[in-house]
Amino acid sequence: MTETLTPRAEVGREPMAWLPVGLIASAVTLLLLATASRYDYHRDELYFRVLGNHPAWGYVDQPPFTPLLDRLAIEIFGDSVWAIRVPYALMLGLAALLPAVIAREVGGGAGAQSLAASVVFGTFPLSSAHIGSTAAPDLLVWLGVILFVIRALLHDRPRAWLWAGLVAGLGLYNKHLVVLLLLCLAAALLVLGPRRALRSPWLWAGAAVALLAGLPNLIYQVADGFPQLEMARALAEDKGDESRVLLLPFQFLLLGLPPVWIAGIVTLLRDPRWRPIRALAVAYLLMLILLLVVAGQPYYPLGLLTALFAIGAVPTARWLDGRPARLRWLVAGVVVFSAMGIATSLPVIPEDRLAGSIPAAMNQTIADQIGWPEYVAQVADAYRTLPAADQARAVLFAGNYGEAGALDRYGRPLGLPTVYSGHNELHHLGPPPDDKTVVVALLQADPARAGQLLGACTEHGALRNSAGVENEETEEAHVYICRPAVPWRALWPSLQHYG
Repeated sequence: MTETLTPRAEVGREPMAWLPVGLIASAVTLLLLATASRYDYHRDELYFRVLGNHPAWGYVDQPPFTPLLDRLAIEIFGDSVWAIRVPYALMLGLAALLPAVIAREVGGGAGAQSLAASVVFGTFPLSSAHIGSTAAPDLLVWLGVILFVIRALLHDRPRAWLWAGLVAGLGLYNKHLVVLLLLCLAAALLVLGPRRALRSPWLWAGAAVALLAGLPNLIYQVADGFPQLEMARALAEDKGDESRVLLLPFQFLLLGLPPVWIAGIVTLLRDPRWRPIRALAVAYLLMLILLLVVAGQPYYPLGLLTALFAIGAVPTARWLDGRPARLRWLVAGVVVFSAMGIATSLPVIPEDRLAGSIPAAMNQTIADQIGWPEYVAQVADAYRTLPAADQARAVLFAGNYGEAGALDRYGRPLGLPTVYSGHNELHHLGPPPDDKTVVVALLQADPARAGQLLGACTEHGALRNSAGVENEETEEAHVYICRPAVPWRALWPSLQHYG
């Protein structure tokens, strides 16, 4: 159908295409629910499961929303991997609606809205919602903020700034990355305009709403010395060079059909009828520059890129007008990229055939769902070699939060003792009692390094999984039995690390 871009004073909104958009949203939710119980937990899910048992206004590496949401899902649906993933499947269904609404706001009809909604079948949207992580809620937050910014600027509805502020403030309880979006939008308005928006009392009222809504979490950060800044520095040191190299190529892998979001950027910058919101295109360019400077993760711009895809769906639909051949090519592209997104994001390959596959090699999220019960069983085997007296004074120690979460989830039915870790927030849950003088440790370290950390150590083998899938544990982790020479209270500060 014909898509038009009318002048700002006459910008109208087509009827919402609820049927096709609703079908797309329902399809992606059902797909995620159908595949949710395949494979095992992701390492982040195991970590959040532990944090959910220790409610707080914030943690050293993230705000509280996702761990508490995972805890709520467990309370409602039971302690299973499927239960944790239910809320995120529903979120991606909702995330399919927001790009369609954004396309409608900028003049898109049913064709543009449907194309915009299909963006959720991209590799990263599916990956982020398949597991219980902060990425899926963050996508909703960014799209919500951008939707209200468009309403404020393009349709001259200044009260929409209040809603943008509320969404941003609530988003701070999930992830602080929305601050990057706000900074880049503000800078883009200052550079490209409309600058009058920066003088609007409604915009500043929206900023006040954001501050007020997010205040408890911000107070936690201030009171604890901004621990997430320390976390950001650790990530930059650990993955900074890799992140900078991958940032630009990754933008073409986050979503399907890159020409669509490119069309959004070009049209925003060239078409005078979209002049009030062209700052969105500049904000994306500024964000890439900012992430190169601070070594941010390549997927951070996902929310803004999704909005640009939704905007680009409008000129794309106009490009199709009256050209069936072009429509066939576009439909074929959507189908191909959706199939690629499903194959590289979801557990569609049987676990025993996953080793050496392209999805396992391309997407670390898939590999990180393999082997946890087997790893815990290997730790249990080492624990059972101890005499009864040593078992009574033994604890578990894990080098990272995924291993700690796995030992917490699967260790108790095997009779294993309490697990501790110095990684991120888990450091605050220790130290172990000083009378626990035997440690069964799971460490990504060679014997010499293990000895430096925990005293005299005996290795009991490297981790392995029967599927033969390579992940962080099979590449580096070993089981040790160690006997620290100093009390835990003295040893514990040296075991804290971020990453």
